Amino acid sequence: MRALIAALLLAMVGPALAADITVTDGDTFRLGQAMYRLDGIDAPEIDQTCLDQAGDTWPCGSAARDRLRAHIGSRIVRCEDKGPDPDHKHRRIGICSIEDETTTLNEWLVREGWAIKFEPSAKGRFAAEEADARQNRRGLWSGCFAEPRDFRGWNPNGARLVGGGCQPGHQNRTRDKLFRVDTAMPPGCPIKAKLALRAIGYEGIYHLPSCGSYRRLKRANRWFCSEEDALAAGFRKALTCR
Repeated sequence: MRALIAALLLAMVGPALAADITVTDGDTFRLGQAMYRLDGIDAPEIDQTCLDQAGDTWPCGSAARDRLRAHIGSRIVRCEDKGPDPDHKHRRIGICSIEDETTTLNEWLVREGWAIKFEPSAKGRFAAEEADARQNRRGLWSGCFAEPRDFRGWNPNGARLVGGGCQPGHQNRTRDKLFRVDTAMPPGCPIKAKLALRAIGYEGIYHLPSCGSYRRLKRANRWFCSEEDALAAGFRKALTCR
């Protein structure tokens, strides 16, 4: 039994070919059989929008995912498994890096401006990388964005707005742009979700393309790529889904 457990743990934390990697957003990917969220950082959600230097909206969540995917390319990735994600029972927490590189993917994403340090799990790490990205206006920092945790919680009034493109005195107008209910579907993420007080015990309700209510829902708060993601965000399935 002990030998079997040891073998399973070794398989979990061992290297995997990039061909076995599926990047789902800017800080989460499937590596072999395990789903990892990168430890201590927070990237924009896949359906999150930000403002660029000109104040126009752009799909920063999809961009962060694509940059991580391109950075990995066809190279081998190794992850140090830090245990289960307390917010998602089917996901692991990982410190991951490309083989033969000393900089972890966690550090790289923050340094290049595609993620921010996430306290308290960062425990003071990544402060230098974030300060450098902010000073040089890399990635998200070139414009203005809401912290991902505020976007996930759909907290427009209290959201912390950060970035070199944030305009003092225009916070309300900026929040209206960053928290919209008419954003386009991110590629490969067709599940619509709506905040709803009637979804007792949940943040809201999600609708699959096969649901009878899907076409009727015109103004979605969130988009998800999988039911697993929607459930992890606190949404329940619409009753019209069979």
